[in-house]
Amino acid sequence: MSSTISNPIDIPYRFSDMSVGPFWRGVLREAADPSVVLFNDHYYLFPSMSGGFWHSADLTTWEFAATPDMPTYDYAPDVREIDGHLVVCASRSLKPCSFFRTADPLGGVWEEIPGTFAFFDPNLFQDDDGRVYLYWGTSNKKPIQGQELDRRTFRPLGKPVAIISGDVAAHGWERPGENHDPGQATGMGALMTRIAGTDPYIEGAWMTKHDGVYYLQYAAPGTQLNTYADGYYTASSPLGPFTYSPQSPFSSKPGGFMTGAGHGSTIQDRHGNWWHMATMRISVEHMFERRIGLFPAGFDADGVLFCNQEFADYPMTVPDSPADPWTLSARAMLLSYRRPVTVSSADPAHGADLAVNEDARTWWVAADAEPAQWICVELAEGSVVSSVQINLADHEVRPPKPKWGDTRQTLVWRRRIDLTEPAVQVLLEGSADGTTWEPLHDTRGAKSSRTHLFVELDEPRAFRHIRLTGFAQPYGAKLAVSGLRVFGHGAGDPPAPVTPRVRRTGPLNAAVSWDAVPGAQGYNVRYGLAADKLYQSWLLYDRTGLDLSALNAGHDYWIAVDSFNENGITRGGPVHVAAV
Repeated sequence: MSSTISNPIDIPYRFSDMSVGPFWRGVLREAADPSVVLFNDHYYLFPSMSGGFWHSADLTTWEFAATPDMPTYDYAPDVREIDGHLVVCASRSLKPCSFFRTADPLGGVWEEIPGTFAFFDPNLFQDDDGRVYLYWGTSNKKPIQGQELDRRTFRPLGKPVAIISGDVAAHGWERPGENHDPGQATGMGALMTRIAGTDPYIEGAWMTKHDGVYYLQYAAPGTQLNTYADGYYTASSPLGPFTYSPQSPFSSKPGGFMTGAGHGSTIQDRHGNWWHMATMRISVEHMFERRIGLFPAGFDADGVLFCNQEFADYPMTVPDSPADPWTLSARAMLLSYRRPVTVSSADPAHGADLAVNEDARTWWVAADAEPAQWICVELAEGSVVSSVQINLADHEVRPPKPKWGDTRQTLVWRRRIDLTEPAVQVLLEGSADGTTWEPLHDTRGAKSSRTHLFVELDEPRAFRHIRLTGFAQPYGAKLAVSGLRVFGHGAGDPPAPVTPRVRRTGPLNAAVSWDAVPGAQGYNVRYGLAADKLYQSWLLYDRTGLDLSALNAGHDYWIAVDSFNENGITRGGPVHVAAV
């Protein structure tokens, strides 16, 4: 049976104690750099800083398994199937990285194979002939490298080969900065941009072989940026020589509620459908405050690797049979954008409107931490609700310090991850008249710490009001909501089409503008290297222009602008813009 999800994926992201280093602002939730595989008809997901892995039968509902003896406290754990076993490794820069192998991941017994050298952001790959390769690297100075390994001992064979380095003169999307502009970065993003300078971080390798071609994927320019994305090079052999694909970035989500789609993994599900799982960013409390997104992907008839990231944080279908990846997204429209909101109370610096402004980096905060604080959004008349996504923010979360002799707490915070899942207790209700309320989802008493709850109704219902009440938040924090996002369909018509004006302003940029369309919530800018390959997109609200800054030098582009509102999407036709 097909399921519906909405990004970021709905799992209990772990709290990490980041009390060391220059970026401390408290504890934060984090999962990033997702490595996912299908093994023995089951999906296994290893993300950074999670204290274990998640597993799933359907890519939608995930269960956690702790691995205290594994390197899952090191960043960017990699998982691949090698000779009928799952093999996991992770990042260490100062000492050799071991490999861990098992034929029964849920049995909890892993064989350690001692490593012989250090690496960061690893990715293993076994070719059809059984030979094994490792790709690794995360730096704004050094390239991603590749090397053959012995398939049993994982010791190096031969010498490493330098493969991918940044090229900001030719690849617009690799340029650091918010919207690829260092001057637009704020907070930690600005600090990291100053540290890195104009050189992007090239990292997060992942190898996929398709129809005899090797697709080496990589991330740039920085995890804390809205422009964090994945591109790729291709070759006819595992160690190259590799050629850059101008279809890069193939995974990119610079606009919308939650941005970023870099450092990921690409797999086929049991039905043959392709998926790309990648890192999304919040990066407010800390640059590593990150989440995970799942996106439909595929290869076209010309061998171009792509992701469907149109409306990529709207409800999306995960099918139980082969499906066209371009039919899976935007299964419902947003009903809550900038609608009237009432609240029980508010911190003066975090008003109620911040819960419906489609920005995961801002949030409403209740005035105090007393139970039963609430927020209510009023929908337009005639709205039919099919789902609600509840996005809770970690506002000034301060856990108690471990007491001397408290073994559990000491272990937890020495490892920097809290596996206790501090309770998140909320009640979601709907009402047609604002007086009589119907419960839609209730986590009171549940032992769960999920903060991106996606609630799909059994059947679409006509509601005028949606209310969320908080009863307990982690460590006694205040209720904070970055997005009370209500989906379904309105009673009106989609907006009129858009005719964009497009002008190339440089080798890497194009100016795109259009006239505002009455009744439109926003606009989706689609672009690509051919009129029928508009594979990249950039979602915008309340704007009538975009400096499209992610282009590749020396290539013509075709650009279209779609208008949308709560009633649907109106496609725009592509406009050609020549290279300069």
